[in-house]
Amino acid sequence: MVYKNFSFSTPFLSGYRELRIPAISGDGVPAWPEMFPLSRLDEMRAMVGARYFSAQMMLEFISPERARLDPDALNFYNDDFDARMARIGEHVITGATVYWDPSSGRKKSDGSVCVLLYRDDKNRYVFIHDVLYLIIPDDDLHPLAHQCESVLDFMTQHSMRRIYIETNGIGNALPEIMRDVAMHRNITISICGITNNKNKETRILDAIEPMLTAGRIYVHRRVQSTPLIAEMLGWTPIGGTTHDDGLDAVAGALCATPVPIHPGCCNATIFSANTEFKI
Repeated sequence: MVYKNFSFSTPFLSGYRELRIPAISGDGVPAWPEMFPLSRLDEMRAMVGARYFSAQMMLEFISPERARLDPDALNFYNDDFDARMARIGEHVITGATVYWDPSSGRKKSDGSVCVLLYRDDKNRYVFIHDVLYLIIPDDDLHPLAHQCESVLDFMTQHSMRRIYIETNGIGNALPEIMRDVAMHRNITISICGITNNKNKETRILDAIEPMLTAGRIYVHRRVQSTPLIAEMLGWTPIGGTTHDDGLDAVAGALCATPVPIHPGCCNATIFSANTEFKI
């Protein structure tokens, strides 16, 4: 318990003293053990990450500018997803998300990235199972349609039928193009358009950093061959990062509502209603 004296020029704050009671004392004793024992506080730290816990529970603010995305905090795995048991290794999978943060896909443009992410909601773990970076030749006359073909192949490979597409800017046209491509291939899919208005650095920081510092992000070994790890090493929350589109796609996937997963199937079945009837 610490009191601070302040000398304010504002009359109503004259003589004001600040009372600070961190959730855990310097001796490691919880301030309110009946409500917040150490086990509960450890659970909260694991849920929100070290930086948020420090600010909210220990009353020690850590500037977001000091935050980093340390790849050493990732947990790597080699297991494939077992749709019959709804497991990745020993982890029971409860949901999955496919998220696409698009661009033109040309070499000198922003990255166009599609992410497949699984969840173990019981233990609050997420699994970045696969990441697709889309690159289209500069002389391609139909870059968006060809990207849709590649994304549809990606979804089919992983038996997924629902996708979130960020519709800011160039992505505004993609849902219709994607539906047209899927229709010509006789594949039924569900598309959810997402519009992001929040600053990109803030999106990445808020979505990824707490889970990363809490050790709750797992990554398949195949992702090491993509630019995602290099993006983590070069990222800072103050902006100016050259390459962060994979991180932005992961952040979008983390914030999106997952498709429920149950043993014996890889995702929820999508039904198409018959509208060819007369009243």
